[in-house]
Amino acid sequence: MNADTHDPDRPLTIELAQIQVEAGAIDRNVDRALEAIEDAADRGADLVALPELFNVGYFAFDLYDRYAESVEGETFSRLREAAADHEVAVLAGTIVEDLAETESVPTPADEGLANTAALFDAEGDLQLIYRKHHLFGYESAESELLVPGERLETATIGGVTVGVTTCYDLRFPELYRELVDAGTELLLAPSAWPYPRIEHWETLSRARAIENQCYVATINGSGSFDTGDGEATLLGRSTVYDPWGVTVASSGDAPTTVRADVDPETIATVRDEFPALRDRRL
Repeated sequence: MNADTHDPDRPLTIELAQIQVEAGAIDRNVDRALEAIEDAADRGADLVALPELFNVGYFAFDLYDRYAESVEGETFSRLREAAADHEVAVLAGTIVEDLAETESVPTPADEGLANTAALFDAEGDLQLIYRKHHLFGYESAESELLVPGERLETATIGGVTVGVTTCYDLRFPELYRELVDAGTELLLAPSAWPYPRIEHWETLSRARAIENQCYVATINGSGSFDTGDGEATLLGRSTVYDPWGVTVASSGDAPTTVRADVDPETIATVRDEFPALRDRRL
């Protein structure tokens, strides 16, 4: 079904594609993403979401420069075409963006690299770009290699207002307040969250849903990476939380999909029954 002609009396059906991610295996990783999009569309999904740096692999820091692309590059172009071909909206995870090569959208710097997500509607039209704002520095080269994003945008998919953040952003609640103030009802967080921080992954994501009284969907990858100092393994556990912070659907750490319905009426009911957002003083 085309998400842009989505029946307003029916919830928005989302699928989180927790695909296997291999370091530097661009073709295989993108093929897995395209297969996940097609399968989700065949099952009637309205929106399919992919993990952070699903094409190159988050921990493949030495490959970032080699595989960086513009927003108009091959990876986003293939996913844009898949969205249109299968009439399903696609959150194209994130890629390493070459800011100097991007021409169609504003960039936070004239050159450098960014960790960039794109949301395409069911006609393949670009609805928003989000560049990761908070860059991870703990045992990670991300903050040394990338330029942080500056813009926050929302988009409407199937009558639901969608906002996007990325992985480490989950630790910074003020970012989510800004998105909710802009009307966001569904927060998507493509991620590459590794073991052993399971409790952080689950607690932070649930907290963002509870405090903002909206749906939060965290899309993690599956796979292990040689970091040079050892091995990093993604913990999976892609999850959809409802506005009460209740887990609607979740996964283990193996490749899989997570499917859930997002109902704006549920958000309105929760906010009416427990009007915490109206009680804010800051």
